[in-house]
Amino acid sequence: MSTKISPQPPIAALKPGLPKVVIATTAMLSFISFWRAAAIVLNDLGSSAFYAGAIAEQAIGKAAPWFILAIMLFAYAVRSMYIESCSMFVRGGVYRVVKEAMGSTLAKFSVSALMFDYILTGPISGVSAGQYLTGFLNELFGRLHVNLTLPINSTSAVFAIAVTIYFWWENIKGIPESSGKALRIMYVTTVMVVAMIAWCILTVWVQGAHLPPFPTSHNLTFAPEALGWLRFSSLPHTIALIGILVGLGHSVLAMSGEETLAQVYREVEHPKLPNLEKAGLVIFIYSFVFTAGVSFFASMIIPDAIRPQYFGNLISGLSMNFYGPYTLKLGFQGFVVLVGVLMLAGAVNTAIVGSNGVLNRVSEDGILPHWFRRPHPRFGTSYRMLNLVVGLQLLTIILSRGDIFVLGEAYAFGVMWSFSMKGLAVLVLRYKQPGKRDFRVPLNFSVGSVEIPVGLGLITVTLFALSIMNLFTKQVATIAGVAFTIIFFAVFEISEKITLKHGGKHTELDMFNLESDEELTPAALAVRPGNTLVMIRNSNALYNLAAVLDRINPRQQDVVVLHLRVIGRAGSGGNELSQEDLFSVNEQELFTRALSLAEKRGKCIHLAVAPATEKWEGILRAAQGLQSSTIALGLSSWRAVPDEARMAGLAWESLPAPRPQLTLEIYSPTGQEHVFYLGPHAPRLTNKEIDLLHGIWLELSNEVAPEELHHHDVVHIALEELRRNITDGRRQEIIEALRKHLSDIRKRPSASA
Repeated sequence: MSTKISPQPPIAALKPGLPKVVIATTAMLSFISFWRAAAIVLNDLGSSAFYAGAIAEQAIGKAAPWFILAIMLFAYAVRSMYIESCSMFVRGGVYRVVKEAMGSTLAKFSVSALMFDYILTGPISGVSAGQYLTGFLNELFGRLHVNLTLPINSTSAVFAIAVTIYFWWENIKGIPESSGKALRIMYVTTVMVVAMIAWCILTVWVQGAHLPPFPTSHNLTFAPEALGWLRFSSLPHTIALIGILVGLGHSVLAMSGEETLAQVYREVEHPKLPNLEKAGLVIFIYSFVFTAGVSFFASMIIPDAIRPQYFGNLISGLSMNFYGPYTLKLGFQGFVVLVGVLMLAGAVNTAIVGSNGVLNRVSEDGILPHWFRRPHPRFGTSYRMLNLVVGLQLLTIILSRGDIFVLGEAYAFGVMWSFSMKGLAVLVLRYKQPGKRDFRVPLNFSVGSVEIPVGLGLITVTLFALSIMNLFTKQVATIAGVAFTIIFFAVFEISEKITLKHGGKHTELDMFNLESDEELTPAALAVRPGNTLVMIRNSNALYNLAAVLDRINPRQQDVVVLHLRVIGRAGSGGNELSQEDLFSVNEQELFTRALSLAEKRGKCIHLAVAPATEKWEGILRAAQGLQSSTIALGLSSWRAVPDEARMAGLAWESLPAPRPQLTLEIYSPTGQEHVFYLGPHAPRLTNKEIDLLHGIWLELSNEVAPEELHHHDVVHIALEELRRNITDGRRQEIIEALRKHLSDIRKRPSASA
């Protein structure tokens, strides 16, 4: 989405004191399909299939696949909670929802914890990709008798750094390019997944296999480091529920990426919520089949004795134990490594996108200085936040030295606590804001007038149980996560106080770049001829923009939203106005509200501010310069609708040739629409007028036979006769008849011309 501030060049030519064109741009907001949205999330959620099963089995033993399966099913329930929050807030990430429900302090805690896992998600994915690649290269070197062995961890760290820097640059350029690459990665991954599952089924059919042991107390073999501070207790072995929670807690790596769904929702195209639900279903099916399938098939096909040596690259180990010739298996392993590198690298991108979205929401609320959200001068993205996030990710990779298990052990503190706080917030909002929602988590019952959200309550309780259990069992995650959260929370608190001290406030305004240009044209605003020009002036009265967005198809017609700065003739002379004179905080607030309406509907708009000395002259010259086909206004506070249309018609007659044919739409807050046509146009006849014309045609057509009479012939004769009567002395009689007709129209419920 682009935003431009532009005066019309013809006005500037006629009144030389007016300022030249000033262009403002904000972060490019391009709406994406639900397939692209699903691809962005799956690059994180689906990528966990490459390492989640191995990390879980190392911690809890051979029953790990059952816990991965349970987590994938639970992830679908958590996703429904996110969809409900998005139905209430377009920018419905954890910060916005928790703040709305429980206040700013808990919101800052939640987002501080979430940032810890966003910082870890990129490194763990990049390092895992490096381990797949390094393992394959070492095996290939051995096959070719090359005396070279790459160090697994160091090589993986170097690769992760390179991938992180690459996607940092892609995100600096903007999300459209990043989402396109994510979708292409998923195309390739799908081919690999289908081939892998087919080969797994063939292998099991030929060689036979057994399901992994069920997660009973006898089959759970916790590694000492998996129990953390509970390793000296017998509770995980004697109380089944605690043992299950420990196992699930070490499997939650398979559920990462849900918060990214809320961050990407802002960019999902129209129809917004149905497309989000489709994306959620695609994500569930894909991640369930891929992540749970890999974990089960690896346990069934790879022999127990050699499976630990493939914990760093589990799918590679799976491919090398398929039924078939070695050369073919090695070739497929190469394909797995290629896909793994692509998908895990895509997860690095997803982590950057998600963390950038979270920090933007925080900054919008005045928690971080607006300096952080200053758009990139060329690409319009929030590059300073991207620099901060990527810098922390690179530091994490260096400190971990490429050890996937260190990163895996530290993971999941923040994501579970942010999930828990999000679930509690959505639950609180059921009672704090009990109005109608477009989507609700299922399993809701009512006792009298009180709603009992059983489904949402069970999700929230389960999330808190897992979060609390992880506090005791994941020592590295708890220590590092608590420290990171406290530091980030302190930074947010101090930054907020400094921002308020320097006059900042919680306004949630979007940021814009300003630059100079010369003309207001379709090329300048990147719109197509035939666009709709929507006039806005009050941030609390954008009902005309809402009406246009509700009916328009952005694939067929662009929407330009214009705020006209009417300048007195005295102000139009002398010194030119500066950019700041044209674009004040009022315009910033107006544009932010307009962008919010567009985001909610998933439709693009192009914003502009233009100076003019007279209202209708400025509007019509803007429409002429932009080659618009329609102008949409709200009601005037001091001029009746017919008078407004008459003023528009008179101003149209003063336009320089060639004058465009324009449709004028004036909306009321209730949604009533008044339509007028500027310039020569075919009249819009009422049903009564059409019946009258048709009746006259029927009556006269037989009289002129065998000549063929058309309806337009009747109109032509009637108009010629009217013109003759006007010039032959009956002018006053005709004017009185017209006045009576117009008076009758005004007495009807609505009027159109």
